[in-house]
Amino acid sequence: MKPSQCFQLGIVSRPHGLKGEVYVALDTDFPQEYAEMESVFLLQNGKLVPFFIESLQIRGSEALIKFEEIDDKDAALSIKGLSLHLPLDQLPELDSDQFYFHEIIGYQIIDQNLGELGKVAQVYEAGHQDLIGMDYKEKEVLIPINDDIIISVDREKETMEVNLPDGLLELYLEE
Repeated sequence: MKPSQCFQLGIVSRPHGLKGEVYVALDTDFPQEYAEMESVFLLQNGKLVPFFIESLQIRGSEALIKFEEIDDKDAALSIKGLSLHLPLDQLPELDSDQFYFHEIIGYQIIDQNLGELGKVAQVYEAGHQDLIGMDYKEKEVLIPINDDIIISVDREKETMEVNLPDGLLELYLEE
């Protein structure tokens, strides 16, 4: 399994207790979707390594996990900071008006007023405001991801309809 065939579910944040349990910060809007996981991949030295789960408790946006063969605090500390990954086919189905960031890379952006603008080159997760990086006239334009700007996503046509705020493009084109 290659990292490009997976999505990142979270990061091991800290050990818990002395028996090898760890807290995992989950990067998902729906943590309960993963309450029945039996295994995950941890990214170690650029390679995905399978880890089997003995026990799992979802606690808000965190999970308390006991992995097989991680039996003490030192072993738990050795995986601190590693990211958890699952195959892309394990992503939950989304409503038609929702999308995963990885799936919109390469989508054509079409503004309601200006027409075709450019393609999604990257998505930046900035914590308080996620952004789409679009290539436009040899410049990168950052488009906030919110319901007022993104009108619709067409997976079949690989397009995203937007209503950009007045002056956004000009802001990036000024020298």
